[in-house]
Amino acid sequence: MLHTEADLAQVLHTGPFHLALRAALSVRGLPLQRVQHHLAGRGIKVGVTSLSYWQQGARRPQRPESLRAVRGLEEVLGLPANSLLRLLDDTSAADVERPAGRSYRSLVEASGVVEQLIGELESPVDGGLHTVGHHERIRIGADRELRGRDSQHVVRAHRDGIDRYLAIHRGDAGCDPARVEVRAGENCRTGRVRWDTASGVLVAELLFDTRLRAGETYLFGYGFEDGTGGPSREYVRGFAFAGGQYVLQVRFDERALPARCRRFAQTSTGATRSGRSDLTLSGRHRSVHLVEQGVRPGILGIDWDWE
Repeated sequence: MLHTEADLAQVLHTGPFHLALRAALSVRGLPLQRVQHHLAGRGIKVGVTSLSYWQQGARRPQRPESLRAVRGLEEVLGLPANSLLRLLDDTSAADVERPAGRSYRSLVEASGVVEQLIGELESPVDGGLHTVGHHERIRIGADRELRGRDSQHVVRAHRDGIDRYLAIHRGDAGCDPARVEVRAGENCRTGRVRWDTASGVLVAELLFDTRLRAGETYLFGYGFEDGTGGPSREYVRGFAFAGGQYVLQVRFDERALPARCRRFAQTSTGATRSGRSDLTLSGRHRSVHLVEQGVRPGILGIDWDWE
């Protein structure tokens, strides 16, 4: 279930209608009987059963009197005018199963390998999840190598029955994915793991403790211990779907500090890097970071020079 104003604001933007209504009811803390009472006070008659069906997605308001009730719901729930009504048009209805997204081909250089490994795990390329929030910490070792990375990840299901996440790791040149350790943290456990030695790509299945319904969020932690590749010069993250906040932090060993660090963005792997800006290395903690409040489909990253 959705419990915060931020969750509500996002689902009012992305839809679908029944999840937005369910979120608004949850955040406002109003039972359906009270909502019905408030609507009746505005001269709008609607049954509790109908309201329940609407928030479950079993039925959609379509008749003029039902659309009048939706306008009343916006007032009762303190929502912006037309915020629920606009989710009832045909365009929003088409987005219920899968938000508009991007293919791995546009986000990952080794896209063919990634798709092959995902296929071996018998999972669709669209895993049924998109990011609500992601805090990723990268550790660079004394030999300039990628030592490992840790993620605190919040996702939302855009269809029912999702119970796992496929985490992708690609090491630097010389990486031996057979020696990379997958660490499952809170709220998940490691399932099957597949890798391709030539490309240094590893795909790990992280199993949740529950099956998610469409619209539900899930928080979990995981990481990879690497240290098998050569000198690292950048870290990039591709986003197939628009999402919430993304935080990327890169921390360097005190014996291997970069001369310069920059953030960047790309629309695809072959596109020119844009949005470049220098990042200042913090003193005691020897780290740089970027924060993106509303992620768009594409690529974000940090690169650095050693000399």
